[in-house]
Amino acid sequence: MTFIERAKYVVAGVLTAAAMNCTTAGAAEKFNLSPDTSNRVRAEKDEAAIKAIAPGFKFVNSGKLTVAINPWDPPIATYATDAKTVVGADPDIAQLLADSLGLQLDLVPVAWEDWPLGVSSGKYDAVISNVTVTEERKEKFDFSTYRKDVLGFYVKAGSKITEIKEPKDVAGLKVITGAGTNQEKIILEWDRQNVAARLKPIEVQYYDDRAAADLALQSGRADVEFNPNATQAYNASINGTRKLVGIVSGGWPLTAEIAVTTKKGAGLADAVTLALNDLIKNGKYGEVLKHWSLTAEGIDQSKTNPAGLPKSGS
Repeated sequence: MTFIERAKYVVAGVLTAAAMNCTTAGAAEKFNLSPDTSNRVRAEKDEAAIKAIAPGFKFVNSGKLTVAINPWDPPIATYATDAKTVVGADPDIAQLLADSLGLQLDLVPVAWEDWPLGVSSGKYDAVISNVTVTEERKEKFDFSTYRKDVLGFYVKAGSKITEIKEPKDVAGLKVITGAGTNQEKIILEWDRQNVAARLKPIEVQYYDDRAAADLALQSGRADVEFNPNATQAYNASINGTRKLVGIVSGGWPLTAEIAVTTKKGAGLADAVTLALNDLIKNGKYGEVLKHWSLTAEGIDQSKTNPAGLPKSGS
């Protein structure tokens, strides 16, 4: 994870901690944060995807798809109420892929810092943990995309603001974001462009306390919050006090994509990409995103090793 990614997820963690503390019961019911995963969306065996696995590829454990995952935050991945079972959108995608490849899922919780060595050394078949495609990572890993990496603009439910899609749409607004994050860089660049165009400047607000940020938005002291879409969508689904009015790529002005990550040249990526595209076509993929309120991050087609975010300084 890059520094920007790490900073972005720290903000997301603050958002989630408050949501979990305030609405654990409701969240568990709505998003099934119980350790019972019997209602996970399941898929049939995909013979075409299985045939696409390179002849020489050997899974870490015979008959199993061993997937590393970092349970960092709902709705992407978190621990269930038993503090052991990992649940969320990424675990559900992992299950669909295991089903498609005719394998049992072996989901292995790991620290974020541990997955690169684990995948490259052959300890895990793949990592499915909100990994963004970058050109630097492509030197060591293969990627099969499955979600957009997006940031969301959220306003209170009764706000007159209905759409934010470009810099002029936030001119003169009071915007909450995370200090030291990618979203802060984006909103400050938008502000620079607005000022250059003689539009009203943005008032950027920062809150360390989640409750204070929510109060600012609901009371009108802030107009909009601009932070990671996934966590904000999760919270909006739980409490219904805010609404999505726009999304921006996490790599703006470039497109950033999230992908299943496998060892470079191992021979699994094409099969995973094929399986994902079949899951998109048959609707199973969409069911998972809808369940976890991530429809806004859905893709129409999975790609193997698309252009990634450029290396720093390039």
